[in-house]
Amino acid sequence: MADPEPGEIRAAGALIWRGGAQGIETALVHRPRYDDWSFPKGKATPGEHVLLTAVREVAEEAGVRVALGRRLPSTHYITQGRPKWVDYWAGRPVSPDAFAPGDEVDAMAWLPLAAAAERLSYAHDLAVLDGFAAGPADTTPVILIRHADAVGRKTWHRAGHTDDLDRPLSIKGEVDAQALGHILSSFAPGRVISSAAQRCLATVGPYAALTGAVVETEPVLTVAGTTRPSGGSPRSPPPGNRSSSAGTGRTCPGCSTRPARPWARRRSAGPRCTRGRSGCCRSPEAASLPQPSTIRPGPWRRRTPSKPGACRRGPSPGSPEAPPRRSAAIA
Repeated sequence: MADPEPGEIRAAGALIWRGGAQGIETALVHRPRYDDWSFPKGKATPGEHVLLTAVREVAEEAGVRVALGRRLPSTHYITQGRPKWVDYWAGRPVSPDAFAPGDEVDAMAWLPLAAAAERLSYAHDLAVLDGFAAGPADTTPVILIRHADAVGRKTWHRAGHTDDLDRPLSIKGEVDAQALGHILSSFAPGRVISSAAQRCLATVGPYAALTGAVVETEPVLTVAGTTRPSGGSPRSPPPGNRSSSAGTGRTCPGCSTRPARPWARRRSAGPRCTRGRSGCCRSPEAASLPQPSTIRPGPWRRRTPSKPGACRRGPSPGSPEAPPRRSAAIA
């Protein structure tokens, strides 16, 4: 996650979705302080990864644990004189609905997308809804990871070790691997595929332990076990070796060493996520693949008000979310 700019407020949330009698439904929450309807979200605590912020805030405001899916548009606006940046993901409930009204959020409503568009209070939230409706609801995250910080190659060899596959993580790398396990748990559990290098196995080990997954080693991700044709790039494996997790709705993290990563990216069958400021993750890098039986919420378009002043209301008095909303409808 990129560091925030001076004075910038970082927050995260999710567009929670489920199948309903009228198609896809999403959950909106009502904040009595501002008398507005929006997606569940909240501020990051110091040092908290944005993925963990999204999952925690959804649980706090909506009373449901979610497994995150694909990235949705981020929103940014000025609140109380400070810039605010909010990252969003699609989120599928993985726990029973346990919403309880409180002082911060006093109501939650599951609505079809068209009804949600009518109830949302802000234009920037409509952009998030548009982004969700433009793609599949259910996706499979394929997460490509370079191993955490490892003992240096020269240091390892000077100590008399000859097999680079046995080179372990450094103390810093071990700490980072523990943190990574919790970050990856923001997604649904699934297959874990790794290089046979010890530093890669140790990077994904804490996540596998948390989810009960068995780490599968893949020769193509292992530099010492990779054959190279005359062109210099790793040779593709037989078709059956390709990950079968795509389309299962479950996460597929894969860890490799630096030389094998270009091949892994090409074989992941999906685009890499936006990096940098929007910060899905600096490492891992994530892509979301559509399910074979894709649920598409759209088509979707905006409707321009027929006359001046026909837009929905702006923010309630005292609301920090200044941009006014605009009307939208299902085509």
